[in-house]
Parts: sequence; structure tokens; C-alpha cells
Amino acid sequence: MRTETEDRAVSLGKYIIETKSTVRAAAGEFSVSKSTVHKDVSQRLRKLDPMLYREVKEVLDLNKSERHIRGGLATRKKYLERKEK
Repeated sequence: MRTETEDRAVSLGKYIIETKSTVRAAAGEFSVSKSTVHKDVSQRLRKLDPMLYREVKEVLDLNKSERHIRGGLATRKKYLERKEK
């Protein structure tokens, strides 16, 4: 029988795969901290469902490789909004 924590880990994993979301977005959706999401999908999920873990890891690795681009876009948007004011 799974505990609530284990169920949350599986749900988080499925959510991240389906939506290709970031850890931050998943944390907001499930009302938990980023640390909790990270621990659930990197440690608990590895033991509970190794196949799901691998799929989640692929999404998170992709997000990690793209984060510098997202940061640059956010900075660009910030300065464009300042310029308009």
C-alpha cells in the first residue's frame, strides 16, 4: 500500500511528463516547495517507478538545458517593459 508521499511522487512525475513543466511550475500546481518536488521525483520516484523516473529525468534535463534561454527572455521582457514606461 502506498503512502500519501509516494502517491504525490507518482502524480508529480506524471504531471511533469504530460505538461513538460518545470520543477517550479509543478511545485505551484501541487502547492508544495520546489525542494519537495525535486526530492519526490529524483529520489522517491526512482525507487517506486524506475521507468517513470527515467521519463521525468529526460524532461527535467531538457528544462535544465534550456533555462539560460528562459532567463534571457525574461530579462529582455523586463527591460522592454521598462522602456515602454
